[in-house]
This record gives sequence, C-alpha cells and structure tokens, in this order.
Amino acid sequence: MIRRAEMYQEYMKHIPIPDHCSSLIPSTSWLGLGRSVKQLYEQPLHYLTNILLRQWDQQRVGSDNEHQPLDAIIHPMKAQALIWATEEVHRLTTSSDHLEKLWAKDPMYHANIDPVFPSLKLH
Repeated sequence: MIRRAEMYQEYMKHIPIPDHCSSLIPSTSWLGLGRSVKQLYEQPLHYLTNILLRQWDQQRVGSDNEHQPLDAIIHPMKAQALIWATEEVHRLTTSSDHLEKLWAKDPMYHANIDPVFPSLKLH
C-alpha cells in the first residue's frame, strides 16, 4: 500500500521548476510572495516550502526591518529565485518517511499543502 506522503512526494517530483523568473513580484512578506508565485506559475509549493516561508516571516518579528515590505529588503528576483531553489530541494530530495513523521505530529498539516495541482502528463 502506498502511503500518502509517498504519493505526495512522487507527484511533487514530477512538477517542473520554472527555469527563469518571468516577472518582478512585489511583496510585503514571504507568505505573500509564495501566494503570488503559486498564482503566476500555476504551481503548488511543497509542504516544507510553505512551512519555511511561514517561519521566515515569523523570524522577522522584532527585527529592525519587521515593518518594511520584503521587496524593500531583498530584490524581488532574488527572493523569487530563493523560493524556487528551495522548492527544488524539497521536491527532489525530501524523504517520504520524513514527511510522514512530520505529518503525524501536525494534525493540521493539510493547511500547508496546496490543494490545487496542475495536471501532469506522465509517461
């Protein structure tokens, strides 16, 4: 029987990472940039990427630049490239066993899995 994390991870491996950033995306936060990237490229982001973007926003709380828009701190193309590089690592190298363990500890893990997935042409 295939576990849910195996199915998820296998599916995510088949979604191609964009090879270039097509637009400058202004953003105030990492989560906001992530939402915009998902819409623009019509792709889900990996569970771990969604978690990481939330953590990056939380890490800004209390910093000197907490109230500055993200795009005033980091160039939008660099921030977007960082998301895609992170996404590639998560899609291609994450163990489904690791995901299963994380999901077992997080009863709300579904909230960090993007529900809309592109249809893939698998050979």
